[in-house]
Amino acid sequence: MTAPVHGSPARPPTVGVEEEFTLLHPVTGAVAPDAAGVIRDCGDPAGVAAESMTYMVETRTPVCRTLAEVDRALRTQRAAVAQAARGRGAVALATGLPPYGMPDPPAVTEDPRYLELARRFPFAMSNNGTCACHVHVAVPSRQLGVEALLRIGPWLPALIALTANSPIWQGRDSGWASQRLVLASRWPTAVPAPPVDSVEEYDDALAGAVSSGRALDVRSVYFLARLSPRYPTIETRVADVGLSVDETVCYAGLVRALVSWALDEALLGRPVVPVAPALLRESCRTAARAGLAGVLTDPRTGEASDPWRLVDGLLAQVRPHLRAHDDELLVEVTLDRLRVVGGGADRQRRLFAAASTPAAFVAALAGTTLGRLDA
Repeated sequence: MTAPVHGSPARPPTVGVEEEFTLLHPVTGAVAPDAAGVIRDCGDPAGVAAESMTYMVETRTPVCRTLAEVDRALRTQRAAVAQAARGRGAVALATGLPPYGMPDPPAVTEDPRYLELARRFPFAMSNNGTCACHVHVAVPSRQLGVEALLRIGPWLPALIALTANSPIWQGRDSGWASQRLVLASRWPTAVPAPPVDSVEEYDDALAGAVSSGRALDVRSVYFLARLSPRYPTIETRVADVGLSVDETVCYAGLVRALVSWALDEALLGRPVVPVAPALLRESCRTAARAGLAGVLTDPRTGEASDPWRLVDGLLAQVRPHLRAHDDELLVEVTLDRLRVVGGGADRQRRLFAAASTPAAFVAALAGTTLGRLDA
């Protein structure tokens, strides 16, 4: 049996996308702690929600069957959040973290769970105002999901490099393409999922994280890719929020194809190529530093690699599934454009260098949040 199981054009896995946005003052670039007002003015209780900090909002697409549906939902939600923020004297930006820093003490949302996380993990929560993009892909069972996670792990560095979009931190270039991932790593469980192949072992790892005090609850076991604790999906958590919708849609298409490939590999019983957990963690870290413009560690070989070599390897691996989902052209066009203009971190650095004031940089980021990649 060699034909893809989940690659049928009639039944590609459904996909959903969560994006997080930071609210800033348009002149100073300081955070604007008015998420509750922005959410209320959006008038979309199903699609816009609070996050851990009072200067962040999260959008959630409906369950989508096509990338065209994802694209429409993301553009509609970004426009609604941006309009609501403007109406309240703020700007909503698609960047991995507030470029001019976060308040001290942290502006934690008044929610019992967030407040308990802040009490239990003050170091991690002090800089938790970071903005990610989470992609959910439906899986037929938790057992197959665990087996798929085992196969997805080696490709996480490619996804990190592709989506890095947070180089500016505390008013200067941090030297990292994804400073967000650096800050997120303060959470004890923000690492690749353990290399297990049964749902019992996976659940034991979750229980162990909670019982040892490394997580408040199962929801706060923040593996970089995990079985969602809320939905019947695999949830990838490695990406910064995309500087443009085009990048987020491309990323969603790649993740869906990657999960489809991994599910097929599991169903066909093909062996897993082992990657040492320490090497995978190191590769993820080098990808966060490099983005698409530096050098990272290839987790398959342990050798230094150009990021695009790893991205191209991922593309080759999942191309049959992209084609089956009718996503191949969209993903390839977007990747080709990124080769020319650079990733989110590269473009942010250029915008920052050209901006003479925080207001100018904020305005530039506001334009990219609602603009297109080729603009």
